[in-house]
Amino acid sequence: MSRFMTRFLKDEAGATAIEYGLIAALIAVVIIGAVTSAGSAINGTFTTVAGAL
Repeated sequence: MSRFMTRFLKDEAGATAIEYGLIAALIAVVIIGAVTSAGSAINGTFTTVAGAL
């Protein structure tokens, strides 16, 4: 049982998966922010063009 606990405490595979998950979440947040910002700018441009027509 003690060998199992030692191996379990030294295993870092789960930590690596969590790190990759956090990096993916951060990238997703940045992409969502950029798309939202660009969408607002494009919406303003279309509104200006529609008003000119």
